[in-house]
Amino acid sequence: MFKVIDKSIIKADEMVLNMGPQHPSTHGVLRLKIITDGEIVSHVEPIIGYLHRCFEKHCESLSYEQIVPFTDRCDYLAAMHMSHSYSMAVEKLLDIEIPERVEYIRVIVSELQRIASHLIAVGVFGLDVGAITPFTWTLRDRERVLDLFEQLCGARLLYNYVWPGGVSHDLPKNFVQRTIEFLDYFEPRIDEYNQLLTTNKIFIERSADVGVMPLEVAINYGVSGPSLRASGTDFDLRKAEPYSIYDRFDFDVPVGKGLMGTVGDCWDRYYVKVLELKESVKILRQALPQIPDGDVHSAIPKKIRPKKGEVYSRYESARGDVGFYIRSDGKNIPSRLKMRSPAYCNLSVLNEISSGWMMSDVISILGSLDIVLGEIDR
Repeated sequence: MFKVIDKSIIKADEMVLNMGPQHPSTHGVLRLKIITDGEIVSHVEPIIGYLHRCFEKHCESLSYEQIVPFTDRCDYLAAMHMSHSYSMAVEKLLDIEIPERVEYIRVIVSELQRIASHLIAVGVFGLDVGAITPFTWTLRDRERVLDLFEQLCGARLLYNYVWPGGVSHDLPKNFVQRTIEFLDYFEPRIDEYNQLLTTNKIFIERSADVGVMPLEVAINYGVSGPSLRASGTDFDLRKAEPYSIYDRFDFDVPVGKGLMGTVGDCWDRYYVKVLELKESVKILRQALPQIPDGDVHSAIPKKIRPKKGEVYSRYESARGDVGFYIRSDGKNIPSRLKMRSPAYCNLSVLNEISSGWMMSDVISILGSLDIVLGEIDR
């Protein structure tokens, strides 16, 4: 059913435009109901639900093991992050200790996934403002990460790799060497992105000082991840509330500084992701030589049947703070599962930072938020 717009907010000479749900710039099946006065936007209402698959309700009739593949299909651009965050919640509920080797492998695949996800975000944002070449370059380099994942678990998009208690497969013999070779290839490419896009005059004019998100607004809307850090705060769960073994690695948390415009603008949201590519490389170079020996399957429970109780676990995904709340009544299926979607919160701020801008700027602002509708709708 279509929702009727309150006519009191539509003034003379204003019109209502629908962008999406079939539109290349909505980053999925999203509909934006836009009120405009000519080219100037006065109100944007995101209409979601086109990709709703009853994920949380389905989980109430699935065993804990069966839920893992469903988590991959939430944020399908960062599936490793989804299964990792869910597995951490189940492990917290079971109170089990994870082998060192598993922790190192999880950090490695998580940071490779962050690189792959940010490459899509950077390339597609350039595409949104009219830069085609960077998109083809980022896709080219993302393919190399997907090649590593395919060697690791046989899949390139939905991996079903991180399981509660362990991972599905141990590292192949030459995986570490191939990953180091990828890092040696990839690091110089980041400078190429900067030369091609970051300092491009047209790109700066389309993104700097556009869609400024003040820190107070970001916090009030629950924005997290690169979109929050672009507004000037260094909140990153890997540093603020370290999980897994992230406290063992030396890396920085990039924040927006308004180098080309205002702190918290579209350019800052883009550039924070570029800088995070470098930090992920830094973490990987520290983790790869330190992988200990061990059995990656030793801590995987034969049957998951937690005691009665409830847990909430947080994880820093490519898009921000992913949370899983699980309530157990002692059976082999959860009595309730709730997922906190960072992209949902990030999308909710769209109207706040789009009002007063032109229609073409709304495309830039939406692209800079880096949303994934599979995670929002679930």
